[in-house]
Amino acid sequence: MRTSIMLLSLVMVALSLSAGEEELHPLDPLTSSEISHVRELVILKSKLGRLHMKNISFQYMGLEAPEKEAVYQWKRGSSPLPPRMAFVIARIPGETHKLLLDITSKTVVYDKVYHGFGYPIFTIEEQTKAIGLPMEYPPFIQSIKNRGLDMKSVVCGTFSVGWFGEKKQGNRIINVQCFYRNGTVNIYAMPIEGVTVVVDLDEQKIVGYMDRLKIAMPEAKRTDYRRSRQKPPFGLKTNPISIEQPEGPSFKLHGHIVEWANWKFHVGFDLKAGPVISTADVYDEEKRRFRSVMYRGFVSELFVPYMDPSQEWYYKTYFDNGEFGLGLYSFELDPLNDCPRNAQYMDAFYAGADGKPVVKEKVFCIFERYAGDVSWRHTETGIPDLLIREVRPQVTLVVRMVATVGNYDYILDWEFKKSGDIRVNVGLSGILEFKATDFTHVDQIQIESEDIYGNLLAENTIGVFHDHFLTFHLDMDVDGTQNSFVKAMMKRKNVTDGQSPRKSYWTVEKQVAKTENDAKIQFHLKKPADLLIVNPTRKTKLGNEVGYRLAPGSTAASLLAPDDYPQIRAAFTNNQVWVSPYKRREQWAGGEYMDQSRGDDTLAVWTNMNRDIEKEDIVLWYTVGLHHIPYQEDFPVMPTLSEGFELKPANFFERNPILNLEAMVNATFTKCTPSH
Repeated sequence: MRTSIMLLSLVMVALSLSAGEEELHPLDPLTSSEISHVRELVILKSKLGRLHMKNISFQYMGLEAPEKEAVYQWKRGSSPLPPRMAFVIARIPGETHKLLLDITSKTVVYDKVYHGFGYPIFTIEEQTKAIGLPMEYPPFIQSIKNRGLDMKSVVCGTFSVGWFGEKKQGNRIINVQCFYRNGTVNIYAMPIEGVTVVVDLDEQKIVGYMDRLKIAMPEAKRTDYRRSRQKPPFGLKTNPISIEQPEGPSFKLHGHIVEWANWKFHVGFDLKAGPVISTADVYDEEKRRFRSVMYRGFVSELFVPYMDPSQEWYYKTYFDNGEFGLGLYSFELDPLNDCPRNAQYMDAFYAGADGKPVVKEKVFCIFERYAGDVSWRHTETGIPDLLIREVRPQVTLVVRMVATVGNYDYILDWEFKKSGDIRVNVGLSGILEFKATDFTHVDQIQIESEDIYGNLLAENTIGVFHDHFLTFHLDMDVDGTQNSFVKAMMKRKNVTDGQSPRKSYWTVEKQVAKTENDAKIQFHLKKPADLLIVNPTRKTKLGNEVGYRLAPGSTAASLLAPDDYPQIRAAFTNNQVWVSPYKRREQWAGGEYMDQSRGDDTLAVWTNMNRDIEKEDIVLWYTVGLHHIPYQEDFPVMPTLSEGFELKPANFFERNPILNLEAMVNATFTKCTPSH
C-alpha cells in the first residue's frame, strides 16, 4: 500500500520571510514565502493560470538549482545570490504543464505543455479524494455486505497502475484497494482481497470495478503493534540509555549549512527525493583548506516490484520517488525514539496541491553518534619491556529523515566520519504488504501444490516476495569538477617462472573509463574491483591521483526479464553502477514523469548516448538492492533491515587524516567482576 489511508492533516502556513532567510544559500529549498510567490506567479502571470486558474493542481514545486559554477563562485556576504528559480509541474484535467519561474525578477521563463508519456507525482489531496469514492459506490458497498463486514471499519489506499505495453497513453487512473480495521490499527494485516476500484484522478470518479474472488479474512488477533495494546510478560527490557553532551553539540547550523569537525555541507529537502546533501567539503589539515568531495547526493528513484502475477497484484511495481514522493511522505520525527536525546531538528516546506505552503515540522534530525566504535587502534607487544596501546573512539555526525510511504518506513541516514568517509544507510521497517489466503498451515499449500508467491506468516496471511532498489544520484566533485572513473581490477596471476614457491597471487590493473558504456558495472564475486572517482589534475606528493572510492554494501540485481514492462521502466537497475556526464536536468533515474511511464526517459536511455566521461564533470549512480523473502519475524511489524554503502577517501589525503584524533580520558567507569 503506497499511501496513508486516513486524511492527512495539512498545516497551511503563510509566513513572512524571517531574518534568517535574508541570507539564503543558492541551494536552499524554497521558503514558505517563495512558495507563495511562485503560486502567485503561476496563477497571475502564466498562460496556464490566466486560462485555468480554478482548475490548477500543483503536482510538484521545487528549487531549480543554479548552474554549478554560480554556486561555487557564490560567497556569503560578499557576492549576490544567484537568481532564485522554481520548477513547477502542474495539472489541469487532461493536460500536464511544466513551468520555470524566476522568483527574483517575478517572471515566467516558460510555460510548456508536456506531450510525452507518463504523468507527474500524485498529490496527497487527489489520493485522499480517491479513497473516499468507494464508500458511496453501491457495488462496493454490496461487496462489503456480501463478506459480512461493517462499512464503518473499512479504509482504503491508492496503488499506482504501472504500464504493461499499452500503445496509447491512457487516462490518469489509480487503483484503490481496501482493508478492514475491526479490532486493530494494523489494517495491512486485514486486506479485503479480490476487490479493486479504478479511479480517474482528473475526473475524480470510479471508472472500473472488480470483485473477482472471496478470500477468508485474516484475524485481527495479535496484529496491533501499539504499545498500549501489548500484554505482559514484557521481555527484552534494558536499562535506559542516552548520549549526553554537557558542553552542547559539536556541530553548528547556519540555516541549511552544517559545520562539524572537518566537514561542511548543505542539507536540503525535495518533494520526491527527501533529503538532499550538497556541497560536502572536507577540511584538509595539511593543506589548511576545505576540499570538495560531493556536489549533490540524494535518492533518485526507489523501485519496489512485487512478485505475484495474480490479477490483484501484478501491477504492484511501485516507484516511490516519482509516483508518491519520499519528501511528501516524510513525517515528524519522534524525539528519543527516532533520534537520540542530543539531536537537533529541522523543519521543511513544500507546496500543497493548491500551491500554498505546507510545513513539515521536525522532518530532519541531526546528531552526533557514539556507540563505542573504534576509529583506529593498535596494541604493540613486539618491543621488549614496552606495551603500547593506542585507541581512538569513533564519533560521527548523522542527518536522518524517515519517509513512510504507505506500509513501509524508510529510515534514510547520511553519516559523516572524521576519516573523510560518507556512509549512506537505508533502514527498512514498517509493515509488509500482506495478501489474504484461505491457507492456515504450510501443509495445506504443499498438498495442493499451489504457488502462493510468498511465505505464510500467520493464519490466512501471506508475505509476498518483493524487491527494494534505491538508486542514488551522487554528483562527485573530488577536489574539483574535472574527474574520471577508474576500475582498479584485481586480477589473478599465476607463477610460471619458478621464482617463487607460490602458485598464484593477485595484482591490480587499472582501467580509466572513457565513455558511459565503459562505466556500466554489474557486480561479480569473481571479478572484484575498487571503483574510484579520481581527479587526474590533482596528485599527492607521491604522485598518486587523488580520489574517492565507492565501497558497496550488500546489493542485489533485478531478476526480472529485461523485456518485462516494469523492468523496462526500471532499466536504471540493470547495472549496480553507472557514470554519466553532469547534466542539470538528468536528476531522476526513472524520468521526470514516472506514473504510467514507458522507460523512454531513464538513466539507461541517457547513457546509451555513450558520452565522454574522462576528465569531465561526472555523476556516479549507485543502486542499493535488496531481495526480500518475508519470514514470520516480519509479522505483524517488521524489525528494521539495514543496507548501505560508503564513499571513502582513496589517496585523497597525504596520510591517515585522523592520526591526531584525541582519545577519551578522565572518565570514571564501573568495574564488573565475574561472579563465583
